[in-house]
Amino acid sequence: MNAYLDSLFSLTGRTAVVTGGSSGIGRGIATALARAGAAVVIVARGAERIERTVAELTDAGCRAAGVVGDLSTRAGILAAAEAAVVPYGEPDVLVNSAGINMRPPITEITAEDWDATMTVNALAPFLLGQRFAPGMAARGYGRLIHISSQQAHRAFVSSGIYGVSKGAVESLMRSEAEAWGGTGVTSNTLVPGFVLTPLNARLQDDPAQISALAARTMIGRNGLPEDFAGAAVFLAGPGSSYVTGHSLFVDGGLSVH
Repeated sequence: MNAYLDSLFSLTGRTAVVTGGSSGIGRGIATALARAGAAVVIVARGAERIERTVAELTDAGCRAAGVVGDLSTRAGILAAAEAAVVPYGEPDVLVNSAGINMRPPITEITAEDWDATMTVNALAPFLLGQRFAPGMAARGYGRLIHISSQQAHRAFVSSGIYGVSKGAVESLMRSEAEAWGGTGVTSNTLVPGFVLTPLNARLQDDPAQISALAARTMIGRNGLPEDFAGAAVFLAGPGSSYVTGHSLFVDGGLSVH
């Protein structure tokens, strides 16, 4: 064991709640945090995918549990928060990765589209932070990590309501960083480029567009969930205690263009 690296990155003894942790970027992050030593609670909609992810982690010797939660309503968000503390207690790390990606043309966005997107993508992170951050502050350690989007910073491929919701998440992150500054609680976002996940299945049906997006990066390929492992462990761990209110782009240089 390397004591110095442990002092920067080890999550042994910590508990993390990861929404959307059974799929895509959330799954990649949940796996990384668990492998770094955290007891991880995965909150997602589908019981089968949760079970598969938890089984994979426990088979690898990690501590992991799952909660079937519905983040599409205020009541569902609050119920999921209470269920998430049952396996391992109050979390030290909250990762808001659950999201929905509705992209109707802006002239066709309905009130239902707006409410659904803003509830899952913005209200859930807000309410979960409200629920967990005070306890983190009382214990002197907490990490709020949000998954944002390029659409929070620039409009393309019909950003629409999705872009609005991710812009709200980035502003929430800054407000949380301000509110909890000095308590040992930080709040940051990870900003993906185009990542090959189920959330982007619609775009993956177009090989030409996939290739064009890869060509826009500096690395020459699109992202994978495992590309977020190192950044997530850093932001969740003790070594990031002086990093807050920050948007960390994990996008292969896509945003440089």
